Amino acid sequence: MRGSLQAYKRVSVDSQLTSASPHRVIQMLMAGAIERLIQGKVSMEQGNIAVKGERLGKALDIIICLRSSLSMEDGGDIATNLDALYEFMIQQTYKANQENKPELIDDVIDMLREIKSAWEQIPAEFHNITQFEM
Repeated sequence: MRGSLQAYKRVSVDSQLTSASPHRVIQMLMAGAIERLIQGKVSMEQGNIAVKGERLGKALDIIICLRSSLSMEDGGDIATNLDALYEFMIQQTYKANQENKPELIDDVIDMLREIKSAWEQIPAEFHNITQFEM
């Protein structure tokens, strides 16, 4: 049953991505990173090392992807600040994983939620811009 649910979720995400605006793709990435961080934290607290590593690894992949999508040339101070925040999140996640400190994951989740909230405030007329100028 669990395998069927996972397959359904993958198909659902894939279908959303094919029709998503660049703005929506970033929203989905942020939501995915937050979800993986929460799962990693719970696994850490439960002592499930394998799942912790897998979930935090996926969260890191997403945060690295978000960071690499920044347009440093066009984004000015916002892109520079986001770059520094993403770098901090990456380092905190590595440290939390290595030292088994779930409170560090909480900090990363809080930061991502704030960025996601700000991202969601962008007016709809800017949602289909293909270059991520932040």
